[in-house]
Amino acid sequence: MALFPIVIIAILLGMWWMRRGSTLTRECRWREERGAGPGHFRCAACGAEAALAPGQRPRDCLRPKA
Repeated sequence: MALFPIVIIAILLGMWWMRRGSTLTRECRWREERGAGPGHFRCAACGAEAALAPGQRPRDCLRPKA
């Protein structure tokens, strides 16, 4: 019974650790457009575009806010 609070805290810390690296990209589905040059991405869901340095990937949702 004494380990129960420790286990709960460990689970919450683990959930926080897994979540902290992600951003609001759940709705965006980024695809790299190879014909447009390296580092050019377009979202298949909303059509947003991002031009990044080669080797980087978009992390944020660029969907226009309604």
